Amino acid sequence: MSQVHLLWHVRSDHEHSDDSKLVGVYSSETTAKAAVKRVEDKPGFVDHPNGFQVVGYEVDNDSWSEGFVSA
Repeated sequence: MSQVHLLWHVRSDHEHSDDSKLVGVYSSETTAKAAVKRVEDKPGFVDHPNGFQVVGYEVDNDSWSEGFVSA
């Protein structure tokens, strides 16, 4: 199993319900955390320092295989 690490910044408040940004995709959790250090002082991120999330993601795996229905 091969894995990458996605770095997200997620902000939820009364003005921005679930404002999510994919900052980048990294080969390890360590490199993803290093990316946080590089961007945490940038506009927007600096105002929401607790919004960073590193998520492991399996490569070559169907993550949404059930289809979907439009309403």
